[in-house]
Amino acid sequence: MVLEGIYTPLITPFHADGSVDFDSLAALVETLIAKGVHGLISGGSTGENYAETVDERLEIARFVVAAARGRLPVIVGTGAMRTPDSLALARGAREMGADAILLGTPPYSVPTERENALNALAIDRAADLPVILYNYPSRMGVEMGRDFLDRVGRSRNVIGIKESSGDINRLHLLARDYPHVQMSCGMDDQALEFFAWGARSWICAGSNFLPQEHVFLYETCVLRGDFATGRRIMSAMLPLMRVLEQGGKFIQCVKHGTAMTGLSTGPMRPPLRGLTTDEKRALEQVIRTLKTAVAAIKEGN
Repeated sequence: MVLEGIYTPLITPFHADGSVDFDSLAALVETLIAKGVHGLISGGSTGENYAETVDERLEIARFVVAAARGRLPVIVGTGAMRTPDSLALARGAREMGADAILLGTPPYSVPTERENALNALAIDRAADLPVILYNYPSRMGVEMGRDFLDRVGRSRNVIGIKESSGDINRLHLLARDYPHVQMSCGMDDQALEFFAWGARSWICAGSNFLPQEHVFLYETCVLRGDFATGRRIMSAMLPLMRVLEQGGKFIQCVKHGTAMTGLSTGPMRPPLRGLTTDEKRALEQVIRTLKTAVAAIKEGN
């Protein structure tokens, strides 16, 4: 499996009572496919997986796989605190016909690199699908370091890594020492740097509501190699990256941004709450400015 293009970690739309709004999820899938994204991810943290049961996550993933109808790859997230839950998600991904799994470190437990590698390999065996590793030490507590990568990288299934550490030295490490593991940008404000160092994909939550703008940056840098224009696009996108991280309200911002496109997203599941009126206004202004700036660059201005 080649990681190429923009992969959207889907939000999960909810009804007012907290149940999953599958009609809105279907509409989101159709919109993203029509707008040109290259893959979908079900069961990531952007989809509020931490607030869903394993059965719910499997039901949502089956729905996304069915809705995609083979038109683009669907990757299923297996991240969970309990290894049995990750194994159930991995087996379910294989059985439902998913194209790959996204495999992160179990949060909170802080395993050693050896423990983390053995855990990852068990999940890999349960799925027997292409594996995209997910390195996010600020959320998980530990990094997928050299010892981990050396052990896990021997598996024929491990084909890529979503790198979300924010450490530019990790990008250099992966590009130079692990060229057989495809890099995928997982730190939005470093997308340009990832593309410059050979990454050909970007797993970006913002593509839930700005798919064409994200695709434009990918096409400009990766397909055309035009990093001068790429810098202009990235400069226009950076204010959004800052707002998405305001006060830790990343998922809330992504859901409101998606609601701005006319799709129903519904409330957050506890413990999270939606944005305040002022926060919504600030996000809306940044998105409007970004869209105007990127449209002008597309037109050659």
